[in-house]
Amino acid sequence: MIELLDRHGAITIMVRVIPRASRDAIEGAYGDSLKVRLIAPALENRANEALRRLLAARLNVPVAAVRIVAGEKSRTKRISIAGMTREQIIGKLGL
Repeated sequence: MIELLDRHGAITIMVRVIPRASRDAIEGAYGDSLKVRLIAPALENRANEALRRLLAARLNVPVAAVRIVAGEKSRTKRISIAGMTREQIIGKLGL
């Protein structure tokens, strides 16, 4: 079960990133995290930016609303999404 927490007016979610995948995709649950595949490599912050853009596009929010709170250099990251409710995120990500 993916855990969505409401912290300081934003929703936080744990994300497990697989860089250098064959396509960008949001795969669903990976333990208590959201599994995301990215074409971008983990070099020079490219995978982090690709993750922010992918989530912003899927959730229909500005890229600035999606922030990496923890785990910038790790495959497991904590993401903060501003301007949405838990229910909206669950609906848009198909959780």
